[in-house]
Amino acid sequence: MEQAIRNFLRQLEESGRSHDQGESQHSRRYLNLELETAEAMILLLKIARVRHLLEIGTSNGYSTIWIASALAPYGGRITSIEKNPQKHHLAHENLSRTGLLPFVDLLLGDATEIVASLSGPFDCVFFDADRISAPQQLDLLLPKLSSPALLLADNALSHPGEIAGYLARIEQLDQTSHAVLKIGKGLSVACREAMKP
Repeated sequence: MEQAIRNFLRQLEESGRSHDQGESQHSRRYLNLELETAEAMILLLKIARVRHLLEIGTSNGYSTIWIASALAPYGGRITSIEKNPQKHHLAHENLSRTGLLPFVDLLLGDATEIVASLSGPFDCVFFDADRISAPQQLDLLLPKLSSPALLLADNALSHPGEIAGYLARIEQLDQTSHAVLKIGKGLSVACREAMKP
């Protein structure tokens, strides 16, 4: 990762923490990834050679910048969905400042509705928004996944009640290995193996 981008990410980390501490309304907080989660996730994306990733929950673009910095050198592309117009606009600004915007499609609206309209295929999906809707979104995305595919979800340990439905659905999938990494707020990592013809 370029040093200028890493420096900008540090600024976003600090401003994000400050913003969230002063914001009483949960929906307006940025709720950025923990640094160690971001670093682990990027390592996984590189190992899996992910090229086309779908992110559900852009927020201010912090995680999107991490992902884009890993995928862009290999011609990768990210589609990222955000329902909050202010956060969507801020993510656009932040990605523009890093020079990574050309590698990202920022979509504004309801994630479940947008997911239903996407064609894919996606090598990886990162669930980082409404955990309650994640199982439905996962089912919509299953036919649109590459083979093999990586499925990631944050907050697997910090919000066990909300994410329980998603984790249960992951465990039901055939030919899928799953583990929860005890880093940050808990990162659910699932690998759906290559489907046999």
